[in-house]
Amino acid sequence: MDSPAHDPRDEAIADLLGRLVEDGRNYARAEVDLLKRIARHRAGRARNGLIVVAAGAVFLLSSLTALLLGLVLGLAALIGPVLAGLAIAALLAGIGYLLIRSGAAGLRALGGDEEERQALLRGETMP
Repeated sequence: MDSPAHDPRDEAIADLLGRLVEDGRNYARAEVDLLKRIARHRAGRARNGLIVVAAGAVFLLSSLTALLLGLVLGLAALIGPVLAGLAIAALLAGIGYLLIRSGAAGLRALGGDEEERQALLRGETMP
């Protein structure tokens, strides 16, 4: 004889809550798995682009080295090789220093400005 159909109203609250928690876990696992798959897919597609960008950066750096060497050799005829090397090194050090200062100032924005800190302390949001 057929057993009667399962009536959800007959389940205990604890069983329902247990099923609800388990369903929530399964849903969270599925969401995390989906996000992992998306990340892997994007990383795979970006990998080739990153390789090409890195190769381009190597070529650009090589061309900059050649340019600087040419500048040193050109100046060497006028002021001597040691002084030419020092002049180009001083110029590059100055440019590097200015770039680092500018970049560090930009990175300070990660900590937020005073207005933002005060708003956070008051519990407000910034527009």
